[in-house]
Amino acid sequence: MKLVLAIVQDNDVNMLMDDLVDNKFSVTKLSTSGGFLKEGNTTLLLGVEEDRLDKCLEVIEANSKRRKTTTSIINASGQAALFNSLPVEIEIGGATIFILDVEQFIKL
Repeated sequence: MKLVLAIVQDNDVNMLMDDLVDNKFSVTKLSTSGGFLKEGNTTLLLGVEEDRLDKCLEVIEANSKRRKTTTSIINASGQAALFNSLPVEIEIGGATIFILDVEQFIKL
């Protein structure tokens, strides 16, 4: 048995959870935040049998694609503390996945 912790962007989570449930995976959703943009993301917890781990990762990958977006960053110049907003293209999406061994799994 494995514990899969998948951190995905909020924009991807609804379709991902639907696909996981359609494939008979039990999933627990935790709302989280952090990262470079301080935007919301979601951490999914899944207890997965080892023989189904590859299918679980396949479903996560299919629903958590990376994409480019533009955001603004603040650039403080050295003269009179003038602030400029600079657009910058960044890559978002995808998933960060941790896979842990589970000694015991109990469902009450």
